[in-house]
Amino acid sequence: MPSKFVCQVCGYESPKWLGRCPICGSWNSFKEVKEPKRKKGRGGVTEQHTWVAEADAAPILLSSVETRLEQRIKTGIEELDRVLGGGIVAGGFYIIGGDPGIGKSTIALQIADRVVREGRRVVYVTAEESLGQLKMRAQRLSAKLDSIFAMSASDISRILDAASELKPDLLIIDSIQTIYNPDVPSAPGSVTQVRECGAMLLRFSKSTGSAVIVVGHVTKDGTLAGPRTLEHMVDAVLYMEGDRNIGLRILRAIKNRFGSTDEIGVFEMAYNGLIEVKNPSEFFLSKMDRSQRIGVSVIPLLEGNRPILVEAQALVSPSPFAVPMRNTTGFDHKRLAMLLAVIENRTGIILRNADVFVNLTGGIKADEPGADLGVALAIISSFKRVPLPPDSVYVGEIGLGGEIRPVKGLRLRLQEAARLGFRKAFVPTQEKVDDIEVVVVRNLADLEF
Repeated sequence: MPSKFVCQVCGYESPKWLGRCPICGSWNSFKEVKEPKRKKGRGGVTEQHTWVAEADAAPILLSSVETRLEQRIKTGIEELDRVLGGGIVAGGFYIIGGDPGIGKSTIALQIADRVVREGRRVVYVTAEESLGQLKMRAQRLSAKLDSIFAMSASDISRILDAASELKPDLLIIDSIQTIYNPDVPSAPGSVTQVRECGAMLLRFSKSTGSAVIVVGHVTKDGTLAGPRTLEHMVDAVLYMEGDRNIGLRILRAIKNRFGSTDEIGVFEMAYNGLIEVKNPSEFFLSKMDRSQRIGVSVIPLLEGNRPILVEAQALVSPSPFAVPMRNTTGFDHKRLAMLLAVIENRTGIILRNADVFVNLTGGIKADEPGADLGVALAIISSFKRVPLPPDSVYVGEIGLGGEIRPVKGLRLRLQEAARLGFRKAFVPTQEKVDDIEVVVVRNLADLEF
């Protein structure tokens, strides 16, 4: 039986063992994998299940392809449908990733419940727990037990054979790391198993028109466990983010062939499942009086086409160490280092001997440069011990010269701020919005405390 060596981090294949992977740089990640034997039928032809039989693959004109008017399955969960681009596409292959205990299985079961309430057929396969445990969780979530088909199995061939008989509109696998192909001589969760099972699920979804959702775990660095080829073969990759000590959960699309990757869904974890947060700005903003709070600013972020107001907190204190600390929560650490250098060089405020801590409340992460101005002013406010105006918001990207650069979606951000009662906005460009005063700031040095 021929063999090869496969990197257990990225899936790179080599004919010989390597100490360091040339693709992902991981050390001692190669393991020997033997090629699976293919079962032969009559005449030496490899056997195929009915669910992998391909349709006529002859090329045709794209204009002659017939499309259905109803191509998406509405889940009834508005926050999820927004992230998906309008719902689950028939024949689509989706994966939901996240840390253990973050709520992946919970949202998968809630999807199954909502879809069957729309008159669709769903098969939920659990390979991590028994059917009794699954039923207890479904009862806690008030799911419609008499309409969801459940199966506890790990053999991918058995799972797909059963699904081909039931012909579901949606097949849910929990999780991809616990199922296996018996023809592949490796343990469940290995790179080879994840890739082989993913390929079989992909063929099933495309040949039958059934949508497939698989649950996947993540590694220590936050990437999807298993080969990166799994992310390439699926139609959409959804990540569930959040702190298990905080009830907030954010669902983000890292890849989506059927919609935008800029949208997010906001949920709150409760005893009876994930609850949609229809107004996330009010969730992220503290109820405390900001008039006497030092080192606090409000930033209008933009997630896709959705403005969200978050509170940035900064603490600057003299450092007892030779190398001061720089800690961030929800804000890029390297971006903070750049902002501190700009503040020192353009405003004359010396921060090189001070510990600086930055926190975005609620567990959200600011992945856009529009948060620069708010974070910088929160740091300056903490250093000078002067509170910022409580009815103001701050948005803008800071360049290396201290200039404030424009950001996209400024009108949407200001409209959301005005709706929540803020009356002044410090921004890089002029924008006329009702009920809010716009103050144009060209350079960081122009601001006075």
